[in-house]
Amino acid sequence: MELSEAQRIVDNWITTIGVKYYSELTNTAILMEETGEVARLMARLYGEQSFKNPKDAEGAQDKLADEFADVLFVLICLANQTGVDLTDALRKNLEKKTIRDATRHRDNPKLKS
Repeated sequence: MELSEAQRIVDNWITTIGVKYYSELTNTAILMEETGEVARLMARLYGEQSFKNPKDAEGAQDKLADEFADVLFVLICLANQTGVDLTDALRKNLEKKTIRDATRHRDNPKLKS
């Protein structure tokens, strides 16, 4: 699925099933909440933190995928609300990074294995 298609699908979902977009400020707060849920799972799955209840580890990878999708959904909502074409924005961002970081990472001694 292309980003532009995802933006259209989310917009259709919001305007039919979701009734209307939350305000941009509310969606920003929801984005932070969803990002926190990703961070919590990452700390437990890949970091040193353990699950409070060992049974919570069951299906945690699937839950992580769902939380990533929640973040993407709200990000798409915000892009739609603010008139940002994510395909164009990502293309421009990658061009910027390619020029800016042409040798930066390759020459970084911290990244040498």
